[in-house]
Amino acid sequence: MNRINYIAIIVTIIIIITIGLISLYQSSDLNYVEKPRVVVTILPQAEFIEKISGDKVSITTMVPPGANPHTYEPRPSQMKEVAEAQMYAKVGTGLDFELVWIDKIIETNPNMLVVDSSEGIQLIEMVAHDNEDQPGGKDPHIWLSPKKAIIMVENLYEGLVNIDPDNKEYYAKNKDVYIDSLKELDRTIMQTFSGLKTGKFMVYHDSWGYLAYDYGLEQIPIKKVGKEPTPEGIANLIDQARENNITVIFASPEFEIQTAKTIAEEIDGSVILISPLAKDYIENLKRISDEISKSLNET
Repeated sequence: MNRINYIAIIVTIIIIITIGLISLYQSSDLNYVEKPRVVVTILPQAEFIEKISGDKVSITTMVPPGANPHTYEPRPSQMKEVAEAQMYAKVGTGLDFELVWIDKIIETNPNMLVVDSSEGIQLIEMVAHDNEDQPGGKDPHIWLSPKKAIIMVENLYEGLVNIDPDNKEYYAKNKDVYIDSLKELDRTIMQTFSGLKTGKFMVYHDSWGYLAYDYGLEQIPIKKVGKEPTPEGIANLIDQARENNITVIFASPEFEIQTAKTIAEEIDGSVILISPLAKDYIENLKRISDEISKSLNET
């Protein structure tokens, strides 16, 4: 074989390999289907979506872990993801982030589906500082009761089926499995709170109204409807803690808790951190329920 023929064969092989690689790339590119993008307000919603959808959607959470959902402002990169989303799942209960940003979010992408996670949930009233009989608006923290979380999951499932009907059966199966887990969590919490000496527990932020309401407890919040107590209010809270033998104040890592520390010092108590926005929803609520139950059994 002369040199020219040898080179021609090598060139031919290279051309064949190149054409094959190009064809493979084009085939892969044609078969690739971009996942639907879903944007949610808070981390628990993202977890609910993930449990239903598995790896079939891309999920963006607007309020990141550790951020305060009452004051957080989205980054430009997050708004870009909103613009590319097929669905936005709002909490829908008057959470401060949504009151400020939901119109801008919808304006950024008017064609995306907006799902109200709270649809079908009866909201409870919060109480303002100045008048214990004066309502302070609807409590937005619906996700903190498993009973309400089940309804949220159903609403989110309907939204996913709307934007991705081809995977309805897959989503339905996952949804049913997760709801069974939430029902088991509900039973566990009911057992945890059964036979308590008292049902009153003190919290820094009034996030836990639905948990208290659904399981026969009463939260005594330090900060009500986003407002710090007056000096007179702090004195009253100290009196309430002493009257109810409260020695633990539950606070959230997302908030400044100096007032909680001050009251804890006055009652020779302690501050325990519990997050309403932590990862692993089920385990988080189990731990929180155990901590609250333990504190109530010690009073």
